[in-house]
Amino acid sequence: MYRSITAWVAVCLLLVSCNSGDDSVSKLDEKSAVVSENVADVAPTVVYANGNIISMEAEGKTVEAVATRDGSILAVGNKSAVLEVAGVDAQVVDLQGKTMLPGLIDAHGHISFTSLTLASANLSSPPVGTSNSIDDVVAALNAFRERVPGNGWITGWGYDDSLLSEKRHPTKQDLDKVSTERPIAIRHVSGHLMSCNSKCLELAGITADTSDPAGGIIRRIAGGKEPDGVLEETAMGALHKVMPTPTESQRIALLAEAQKYYAAHGITTVQDGAAMAEEIDVLRKVAANQGLYLDVVAFPYAPYLAERIDDYKPDLNYKDHFRIGGFKLVLDGSPQGKTAWLTKPYLHAPHGQSGEYTGYATLTDDVVAGFVDKAFSEGIPLLAHANGDAAADQLIDAVASANEKFGQKDRRTVMIHAQTVREDQIDSMLEQGIIPSYFSAHTFYWGDWHRDSVFGVERASRISPLRSSADKGLRYTTHNDTPIVPPDMMRLLWASVNRVTRSGQVLGEEQRATVFEALKSITSDAAYQYFEEDIKGTISVGKKADLVILSDDPMSVDPLILKDIKVEKTIKDGVVIYQR
Repeated sequence: MYRSITAWVAVCLLLVSCNSGDDSVSKLDEKSAVVSENVADVAPTVVYANGNIISMEAEGKTVEAVATRDGSILAVGNKSAVLEVAGVDAQVVDLQGKTMLPGLIDAHGHISFTSLTLASANLSSPPVGTSNSIDDVVAALNAFRERVPGNGWITGWGYDDSLLSEKRHPTKQDLDKVSTERPIAIRHVSGHLMSCNSKCLELAGITADTSDPAGGIIRRIAGGKEPDGVLEETAMGALHKVMPTPTESQRIALLAEAQKYYAAHGITTVQDGAAMAEEIDVLRKVAANQGLYLDVVAFPYAPYLAERIDDYKPDLNYKDHFRIGGFKLVLDGSPQGKTAWLTKPYLHAPHGQSGEYTGYATLTDDVVAGFVDKAFSEGIPLLAHANGDAAADQLIDAVASANEKFGQKDRRTVMIHAQTVREDQIDSMLEQGIIPSYFSAHTFYWGDWHRDSVFGVERASRISPLRSSADKGLRYTTHNDTPIVPPDMMRLLWASVNRVTRSGQVLGEEQRATVFEALKSITSDAAYQYFEEDIKGTISVGKKADLVILSDDPMSVDPLILKDIKVEKTIKDGVVIYQR
């Protein structure tokens, strides 16, 4: 495995066995505990007791107490036994009946991108923001303009055409109402489209004569060639060349705020998916200056760093809470933005497209195969964004070919989002060793949109097919893809279990997960995805003291109120990093 942990032994204080790996045992014997081999008094010890401690080692398995020392879990089991191991000087924390779980793991997201959105106008629709119409978007940008005087760029994040009353993207004509002198660029909630005002397009050099780039579209005013301000996928690249970038000190300050944001949701391990060189440089600097307290795993975006990819080889161990976990590819776009690559047409084609429109690929088959071969031949873990089933086919085919060339090993290639995978693709993923990380929060945020505009009832009802995956034995994780939606792990849990849309309808009841399965997808199975199951994901002796205390027990409350459970405390390496 990627990291070794402190060896541990079972210490039985009576005659019964205390093997924590015995799935048939729902609770350790009343007078026993599992403790670390090294019980020397080397650091202050904390004991958590008088609550509901769910170890996540097996369904139904709870313990009475947990002791932590020097950042690791020292002992678990019966309260009196754990207290004896901990010693008379141990600090005892009374859980007061609350529930403790392993620290929650972000299976996919973008902490650097998230930090940058904190410095933009919030254009999100409820419950994340207040924009219900394009007029609301314009008003929010005007308010932001007043707070950021001068002639610089005005930026916004999170507008959602599917939730705006006009059911369309803001165009350059809309944004020109805010300013024609200052460039304005706002990003769609999916992250896969942007809208610009006239000044922004001028600075980016985008005109009626500008051709669509490979893997992207410059939307046009109906009936002509004039850009309407909306840019899809790789067409956004022209903006990235002219928009100002934050200074290093600004990035560092925003990163500090982003860590607080994640910690408040019980998250102790965070991903920086599709990280760019400058983002990795900042993370490394912050880590070296002891500025990270969450574990951050970065996956550089391989196509943008192709010539330097060898400078970003995976690091098997954290250094000051940071490591590179592999690299990432993006194979298609967003279903809510209607740029995901499907095998069958969208229910309603987007602006300017025919009824046979199926989205499009971001990378060619040859390019994808080349990166997969490189990853497999050099032992580099790989994440690949694939929302549409055509993109999923592209990844599965490339992985199957690479497995044939280099031999099938435990590589844990991750298909990010996997929104529309078919039953036959689930079988293929199981066969080829691909782990899907499902964006199951979509069932709430865009479930109605997917059913009524994107896919139709049949296809929408099986987005994020958690039940099919579990029934076939395919291990999976779930994620929020923050900043696409907030890192609210309780709402993610609720969405995976209930599949209730914004309108209160159930979308695909047959694909619901059980509560325990959904919890595994953000704890033990997420640790497995990262090759970190030896150090995280369960409350077990020798693992990191990454823990979260919740107001209620997810396993016993009405599933419909899972989203209302509060994070009371987040503990990383034995230290409280958030308290409500």
